[in-house]
Amino acid sequence: MPELLGTAAGQVSALGRPRSLWSDAWRDLRRNPVFLVSALVILFLVLISLWPSAITSGNPLACDLAKAQQGSQPGHPFGYDGQGCDVYTRTVYGARTSVTVGVCATLGVALLGSVLGGLAGFFGGAWDAVLSRTTDVFFAIPVVLGGLVLLSVVTSNTVWPVIGFMVLLGWPQISRIARGSVITVQQNDYVQAARALGASNSRILLRHIAPNAVAPVIVVATIALGTYIALEATLSYLGVGLKPPSVSWGIDISAASPFVRNAPHALLWPSGALAVTVLAFIMLGDAVRDALDPKLR
Repeated sequence: MPELLGTAAGQVSALGRPRSLWSDAWRDLRRNPVFLVSALVILFLVLISLWPSAITSGNPLACDLAKAQQGSQPGHPFGYDGQGCDVYTRTVYGARTSVTVGVCATLGVALLGSVLGGLAGFFGGAWDAVLSRTTDVFFAIPVVLGGLVLLSVVTSNTVWPVIGFMVLLGWPQISRIARGSVITVQQNDYVQAARALGASNSRILLRHIAPNAVAPVIVVATIALGTYIALEATLSYLGVGLKPPSVSWGIDISAASPFVRNAPHALLWPSGALAVTVLAFIMLGDAVRDALDPKLR
């Protein structure tokens, strides 16, 4: 029966009913210290992204050249950068940019890649062949080089051109994952039974295949989220991503690089925040993968 799909074999709840893959995965995640630590870090980042004024009262664009490159002071624990801006305030506000870019790019990539890859895997034929060749073309484009070429002509200071670029070059990976997962799932007996009973293609795809094929997409997308945050910082560092007066860890790292000997703190804090953020999302993705992959049980 479709209600029992994804049930982990031999695993039964306390009430004697079989547990679904999702409930079993959630049980494992709650017991995984890696997941708990990474989830707490990500929750903190989300909160300061939504309400940065909760932990800082400063203005990230307020700078005083008289304080340029000065170290830690009362009320300014991270010191000042080369322009006299408070490093602590800019580091806090930089989290908003990174989280926004990472989440929006991941949602866009997951949605576009899942739809295209799922349809290609389900219908096959010419649609599958065209999509496969198209993904081959996109895989041949180096991401950083593509960003230098495509974003160098963009004058907008918002995050949306960067997000659009990531979606444009990121969907082929999710598309292939979704295609392979759909092809595997639609060979199961319950799908063949639904087809024999006269279920429409849309019902089979949405009711029987999609819920059981989405797990690999979630795993890859969660790990990729950290990659997109690092990519935004890289592009901003190279001067083609976000541009001043936008606040970004990549911009701050780029601005602090020439003064690394005189003011290493201006480089240390945004770099450390970026590293911790990317690591937290990668650790979260690894924990989700371990929980959703039955082969690892």
